Amino acid sequence: MVNARTYPLWRDLAMREDLPKEALKTVIGALCAPTTTPYGFDAQADRWREEDLKAALPALLARTSAKRLRSQLLVHADEKTLAALAADGTVTAADVPAILRHRRAWAGLISALARHPGQVEAAIALLPRLSDHEVEQVVRDWNPDRYTRTNDAAPTPPVPPELFDAVLEACLTPLAAYLLHPEPEEGWEAVSAFSKDWSLELGGHSGWAMLARCPDRWAELAAHPVLGAAVQHLLLDQAEIDTAEEARTHAADYPPGEEDPTDTLPAAQPAPALSEDLLLACLPALCLPELTELPNPQVTARRTLHHIAHRVDNNPRLADLAAEQLHAAADAAVVRGRLLRLSEKQANDYEFDGRVRRLAEDLALLSANPDHLASACAQLAALDPPAVVSPAPSRTQIRVVDDSLPADYDRPARLLERHSEHRRAETLAALAANLHTPHAAVTDVLGVLHPAELAWIAEKIDGPDWFLKAAAAVPAPEDEDDGVLRLLSDDELAQHPDPAAVLQSWLDSPAIDESLSRSEVYRALVKSRHHTLEHLRQIPADEVLTRHEPEITLEILLEHCGRSTDRWAALAAAMTFEYDEAKITFGELLDSLDGKPTEAQAS
Repeated sequence: MVNARTYPLWRDLAMREDLPKEALKTVIGALCAPTTTPYGFDAQADRWREEDLKAALPALLARTSAKRLRSQLLVHADEKTLAALAADGTVTAADVPAILRHRRAWAGLISALARHPGQVEAAIALLPRLSDHEVEQVVRDWNPDRYTRTNDAAPTPPVPPELFDAVLEACLTPLAAYLLHPEPEEGWEAVSAFSKDWSLELGGHSGWAMLARCPDRWAELAAHPVLGAAVQHLLLDQAEIDTAEEARTHAADYPPGEEDPTDTLPAAQPAPALSEDLLLACLPALCLPELTELPNPQVTARRTLHHIAHRVDNNPRLADLAAEQLHAAADAAVVRGRLLRLSEKQANDYEFDGRVRRLAEDLALLSANPDHLASACAQLAALDPPAVVSPAPSRTQIRVVDDSLPADYDRPARLLERHSEHRRAETLAALAANLHTPHAAVTDVLGVLHPAELAWIAEKIDGPDWFLKAAAAVPAPEDEDDGVLRLLSDDELAQHPDPAAVLQSWLDSPAIDESLSRSEVYRALVKSRHHTLEHLRQIPADEVLTRHEPEITLEILLEHCGRSTDRWAALAAAMTFEYDEAKITFGELLDSLDGKPTEAQAS
């Protein structure tokens, strides 16, 4: 044990070039021994020791060849220091066993060792010690100083080809192994439910990160006897997405109205990442043949169909290059998974409409079966119509909406898009664009569309002439307007002979049945000075009590409860409703304070 105040002395001795070899053992012992006092371990002094040892470490390792002494030094170095010493050659492959006795291998160490030609094989031998998600970091972090390197610094040597190939193979192997035995793990449905397809199982983010670095080898790798299938899946899923993302990033570097000064030609769509020959080479993987026999076909077939549609959407040329293959895959998925057997919509199934629309969109892109396409049209027709609400004028809206917008800013087609309620009409247009969809099936759906949906088709869709003419020919009922529930301001209501009746018509409208619009209606009604107690009694209690300014109901509660202790206690007991519970109306809440029987009313 040495005096803690002498650590700077031992550090300076260690860094002297004329330090005798015979002194190394003593100096190393002094700097490596934990700091203790007669009263025990001294944490503060030991931190000083660690700082001085870190400063002296490169010099000590450069002069020390004895394995025991080097091991004594290596155990005190952190990962960053060891990687830096390995990069400059102070730590070598011979030191790896000593390092691994005290810590696991990491990507930075492997990259640093491989910078020296004689150690590439030793570095490759360490790759199996890394987790799957860490292997790609060996290449990604090859230049750890890429963001801080100065102009006069020596250039970073290129990644050795042997190391690149070894990392590439290690990153592709997990996906290749999964494709040979694609048994999903327990709980896979819950984990990947949000993806709606096989994106998680076929993700291979590390594999794609490596493939993206060698586009000149894609054709060769797609034909690899072991890794070829994995490469084909990754190319179909990722190549065009990355190209589009790079184009967007490049465009975002320049403000609107400005162009890249290095571009001599007008901006154009980026060239496809995959040539036609490469797309043809990837066709064996296009329809996910490895996943066709998985259990639970209702789920697996649906995910397969959606994944194929996603690939065709990213690579539109596939629709012509593999038309028969796509049609057969779509038919097989529909039959095996019974995808067109529509179940009844459950009360709290908020994703029901989305599932129906996505299936119809996928079939519009992939199917050539008239029966399947007609069934998809019929399912669209069965969906609930949208509730189109025009919000009441407000100062906030005036600030947001400027004079550059057209005078008919409040038109039905635009209002339909506020809550993405145009999706049904958009999906129907996609089905109409499929040459195999029966025209009668499409026109049957047009007859049940909301007037705002028909207006949206006329304004937004550039589809087949027969479809646009059929939509325009749908007769509007004489007693029906454009189908929009327009919420009026108090000044507009004051001009109406019976403002209370207008407010009641809002509560009686179909918009109250739609979760996206009912709160908007409730908010406008509660804030209107024309509302009555009878209006408020029809609104869910939590909408009146918790989501708006409390002054509106204070007078009602004070008058109703008065000096009755029982009523105030009953009010507190009744206000325990949760977000997902069946909601009682404000009227039922008031009645319950008098001991009258109430039944929870869902809204």
